Amino acid sequence: MSTANRVWQKKGWLIAGGFFAFGFALIPLYNIACEHVLGIKLEQGAVDADAAAAMTVDESRLVTVQFVASTKSTLPWAFSAEKVSMQVHPGQLSEAWFDATNISARDIVGNAVPSVAPNSASLYFNKTECFCFTEQMLKAGETKRMPVRFIVDPRLPKDISTLTLAYTFLENDIATKKLAESNQAAAPAS
Repeated sequence: MSTANRVWQKKGWLIAGGFFAFGFALIPLYNIACEHVLGIKLEQGAVDADAAAAMTVDESRLVTVQFVASTKSTLPWAFSAEKVSMQVHPGQLSEAWFDATNISARDIVGNAVPSVAPNSASLYFNKTECFCFTEQMLKAGETKRMPVRFIVDPRLPKDISTLTLAYTFLENDIATKKLAESNQAAAPAS
């Protein structure tokens, strides 16, 4: 290999390495942009119990929380919120219920993807328990009732009086495939 080719090969490897490193750098930049610039809360876990207990209920104020439930078009589930909306006092632990029914003839594993609107309000919406924290398995024809327990932070800006909590259920193809393989392996031979 000539010296010129080696130089270009080294440059190529450096450029490839730079793109690889840039890809990893995008993750913290994305988190910073979402949470601090756009006000979108990215964490999926439950709010810390101590933080929830430390919130003071603001009984002078009511916030309307609307609930939206949907599924990806390829997921054969019926999914709905028990209530369309409810009014809560900021700082108050509240509970809403959702129902999912697998209307297919096969067992399916799904994951719920949550979102809060307006985006800036997501920083003030804290879930203590949610079906979105784990995957949900529904057997063929099974219905499951699932709670969401939440607290609207009393620091929610006063100009926000309505929040929308939306969930979209998607099929977890990998988990559903593993479940089908497991069910097939456990089935008695005919």
